[in-house]
Amino acid sequence: MEQINKQKETMVTKPESDAGRRIVGTIFGIVEILLAFRLFFKLLGANPNNGFVQGIYRVTQYVVGIFEGIFSRSATQGAETTAIFEPATLMSMVVVALIAWAILKLMAPRMGTHVERTETTGHDEQIKR
Repeated sequence: MEQINKQKETMVTKPESDAGRRIVGTIFGIVEILLAFRLFFKLLGANPNNGFVQGIYRVTQYVVGIFEGIFSRSATQGAETTAIFEPATLMSMVVVALIAWAILKLMAPRMGTHVERTETTGHDEQIKR
């Protein structure tokens, strides 16, 4: 009579949560939006004495200040406003986007793994005489 023992082990891991990726993506997205506001306000010659415009300039100055002086600003004088193209803002937008991409790439969720191990043993109890 033959007795067969069969053991089966299955391990499944699920992908990690995307909560961290969403938080980091949201933070970098907000920074990019603020930098875009700054770029457009400068290009359109927004009133720098306006409270909202001042707030945007103040908040984004920390990021843009790193890149100031690499390229010179170009200004055009209009009838009522002065439009300024600020390359430092554009450069900071590109650098922030690259940093965000690299961080999110490093935080890529691990794929689920499926491990299955089956062990079968046969034991012959019959003795041939």
